[in-house]
Amino acid sequence: MSAAETATGTARLGKRTKDLTKRLQSGDIAIIDHEDIDRVAAEALLEREPAAVLNVAASTSGRYPNAGPRILVDGGVLLVDALGPAVFEDIRDGQTLTVVGDEVLLAGEVVARGTVQDDASVTAALEVAREGLSEQLELFAQNTMEYMLRERDLLLDGIGAPDVRTAMDGRPVLIVVRGYHYKEDLQTLKPFLRENHPVIIGVDGGADAVLEAGFRPDMIIGDMDSVSDRALRSGSELVVHAYRSGRAPGMERLEELGLSEQAVLFPASGTSEDIAMLLADEKGASVIVAVGTHGTLEEFLDKGRAGMSSTFLTRLRIGSKLVDAKGVSRLYRQRISTFQLVLLALAGLAALAVALWATPGGQALMQILGARLDGLLSWFTMLFSPRATGS
Repeated sequence: MSAAETATGTARLGKRTKDLTKRLQSGDIAIIDHEDIDRVAAEALLEREPAAVLNVAASTSGRYPNAGPRILVDGGVLLVDALGPAVFEDIRDGQTLTVVGDEVLLAGEVVARGTVQDDASVTAALEVAREGLSEQLELFAQNTMEYMLRERDLLLDGIGAPDVRTAMDGRPVLIVVRGYHYKEDLQTLKPFLRENHPVIIGVDGGADAVLEAGFRPDMIIGDMDSVSDRALRSGSELVVHAYRSGRAPGMERLEELGLSEQAVLFPASGTSEDIAMLLADEKGASVIVAVGTHGTLEEFLDKGRAGMSSTFLTRLRIGSKLVDAKGVSRLYRQRISTFQLVLLALAGLAALAVALWATPGGQALMQILGARLDGLLSWFTMLFSPRATGS
């Protein structure tokens, strides 16, 4: 076995990958239950530098060509698939594991076997998945129609959107999701944020991303399962994404924190990022800038069939108001740079000097200033000139 096929580290178990990454340390062995690892999950795992990732499910099921396995394998992470759900019963968090090829060893004994993913196997799995894309698109069309019928009042007339205290009418709105390249996008948008002061909406963990970038969200929308207590207590307006039935698991967490009285419910069957966009549009946002949201076919598929339809139709609903953060960073330039301010000041001084020289009084003033300057230079020169010494 090569060194790349062997890993030893502390086991960290988590059936929700986004929760596991918060406590994963460099050199740990991540044990997940994540069918079709998406790009966001893979990048979050890779950022934590695990020794290995053990997946009880298939990292690529063949449903669509997901990018997650390729990112992990190219990043040098040992990825073992299809270990089976019994792993969560046989291994405890904090135990030391050794992974040798497709075998997982605990105290020298094999407790699970799976399938090692490498460049060849990932490439083959993606080729098979691409062949099944037509079936996924058919299912997408079916789910789109179902969602359109279910949410037609919200999509067409904004019926169901809650009353909020955050004023958005005529203002730009920035919606931040902890998704694709959100850190880089927020960094490039800093000049835009400082000069335009948009309403900032953090979608669940996107609120923490806003705080990390040095800003404060005006509103937090989501089911409140992946946002920190610090963000929830930052003074932002809280909008809890509820099921269509009105049940809102996120409200229970706010009750524990004593924040439920300040929160409002938004019952809708779409994703949290979609209802954030619909709310901003309904409340009169002049433009909606999206950070970390889904825009390409691959990203839609990463959401799964249930989320694809709402994401697609939401973008049709808000139309030309929606701008991706990357587009803003490419088109937007800071209005006045420091260099431009210096040039402006020098040009102003030059214009003043010309105006003074054009009048008799100005010429007399310039001559006086010139004489004073000559005197100052002579005095400064004498300080460093050699002095004669007596015999």
